[in-house]
Amino acid sequence: MKLLSTLALAAALALPAAAQAQTLTVYTAGPANLAKTLSEGFEKLSGSKVNVFQGTTGQVMARLAAEKSNPQADVLISASWDTAVDLKARGELLAFDAPNAAAVPANLKDSHYVAQGAAALAIVWNSKSGKPRPVDWADLAKADYKDAVTMPDPASSGAAFGLVSGLTKSGTGWKVFEDLKANNMIVPGANAQALNPVMQGAKAAVMGAADYIALDAKANGESVEVIYPASGTVLEARPAMIFKTTKNEAAAKAFINYMLSDEGQKLVADTYLLPSRADVAAKRPGYKDIKLMEVADATPQQRADILARFKTTLGLK
Repeated sequence: MKLLSTLALAAALALPAAAQAQTLTVYTAGPANLAKTLSEGFEKLSGSKVNVFQGTTGQVMARLAAEKSNPQADVLISASWDTAVDLKARGELLAFDAPNAAAVPANLKDSHYVAQGAAALAIVWNSKSGKPRPVDWADLAKADYKDAVTMPDPASSGAAFGLVSGLTKSGTGWKVFEDLKANNMIVPGANAQALNPVMQGAKAAVMGAADYIALDAKANGESVEVIYPASGTVLEARPAMIFKTTKNEAAAKAFINYMLSDEGQKLVADTYLLPSRADVAAKRPGYKDIKLMEVADATPQQRADILARFKTTLGLK
């Protein structure tokens, strides 16, 4: 049965022979365990070797910038949809059509990139904190939550930037952030740095946590609850793309097709991300279970302006 399953998967991927002897370099801002399992699965199937650099959005983008004159990455999996939009506009991406993307909804794919999966931004509340259960973003700016809230830094977390962009474009976001600053909210770093104090009980809630991290923590016994705000939140799809500078085009295309295979999307689901394929079951609330805000893509200049204002509003150095 295992042999038949492997043969069926190989047939579905239709890996070209050229993809079977290449060394692929993948940069990803996704979960480290997902990068590991996807790489191992692809290596077993294709015979290619996969080198992975995994980090926060800020770390990944800084490395790409440092290597601009000597590109190393073949594939990028970002935590920010705007990254893919910007790189395509700059002519840096290779167009490709992954056969396994057929079941990915149109809003989660493009001629030059496709979502690996998606995360929603949420309030993560420590149910043992003694604080009232929040139901919306503004609750975290109330007196009950003074000195008790953290938030991921949108300069480090692509997902957190998506929330800041969405809230501020709704017309009420900057007032919320001003109130959170007055309530002494801290912005300690990327997602893990914001979530850890809440899981440890030092703080009561995270404003805008990437939900999959907290859902996994809850499944492993942490006393946290993931709350999707009543007024709406944003969904951050995680685009996968291939650089035009790749010397391993066949392997890069095959890797993304594997990521979108039944096996690859199950690995995505196992991290509590939403699979991008509509026909693969999720292990968490799905697209129809979460109220979402309308969010437009941000240009690089808009991104810089939003980050600068966020930094000023929160008094960050």
